[in-house]
Amino acid sequence: MPLNNVEEDAALRDKLEVFRDRLHAGKLMAAKLPKYAGKGDSSVVVAIPSGGVPVGYALARELRIPLDVMLVRKIPIPWEPEAGFGSVTFDGSTFLNDALVRILRLSEDEISKSIEKTKKGLEERTKKFMTTLKEGLLTKIRDRAVILVDDGLASGYTMLASVESIKKRKPEKIIVAVPTGSISAIHLVSPKVDKLLCLNVRSEHHFAVADAYEKWYDVQEEEALELIKKLQRTR
Repeated sequence: MPLNNVEEDAALRDKLEVFRDRLHAGKLMAAKLPKYAGKGDSSVVVAIPSGGVPVGYALARELRIPLDVMLVRKIPIPWEPEAGFGSVTFDGSTFLNDALVRILRLSEDEISKSIEKTKKGLEERTKKFMTTLKEGLLTKIRDRAVILVDDGLASGYTMLASVESIKKRKPEKIIVAVPTGSISAIHLVSPKVDKLLCLNVRSEHHFAVADAYEKWYDVQEEEALELIKKLQRTR
C-alpha cells in the first residue's frame, strides 16, 4: 500500500470474519500500539459511539489510558435516510461527500435542512454522554496523542468529520485505529492524520464493516454508556 502512515496486518488483507467481536478487535489493536501503554498523562482513546465504544473500551483497558468519546452522526439523504451524504459532529463540524452531493443533485436548501435535523438529533445524545463522562466531551486532548477509534471504516466520512473536530482542540497527534476498513476510505482518511492503523484492509467493491466480525450486532447506546462507566470505575 503506497501510504507511508498506514499500518495493516498483511495476513488479514481481504479476509472475512477475522475478529470474534469488537472487544477482541480492540485487544488486537492494542498489541499494535504498545508505545502508548500506561501513558494516560499524554495519550487518550476517543471512540465513536455506539459501535466504536466496545473497541475503544478494550483498547483503552489494555493500554491503561483514558477513554473519551466523539459524538458524530451521518447526514441522511432526504429520500433514503438509511444512507448518508456526509457527517456532522456534536460541536457542529461538518464534512460532506461532495461527489455524492453532485450525483444526488441536492439543493442548498435540502443540504441545510438535513444538517440542521442531524444536529438536533445529536443534542439529546450529547447530554447523555456528557452526564456519564462528568468532565464533558473531549476536555483532555490538547497536546495529547489521540487514538481515534471506530469499529470500521466504510466510506470514511464519519471519521473525517471526527478528525476535523479533534483538530480544533489541538492534540499532539491523531492516530486513527480501526479493526477493518475499505481501501478507498483508508486512502481518503490517511492524509488527514498522523497515522492510520487498520488490521483488516479490504479491497472488495461492496464493503461491509460487519463482514469482519464473527459476532456482529448493533450496539445500543445503553451498552456503550455502561462500558464507559465500567472503565471509569476501574481507574
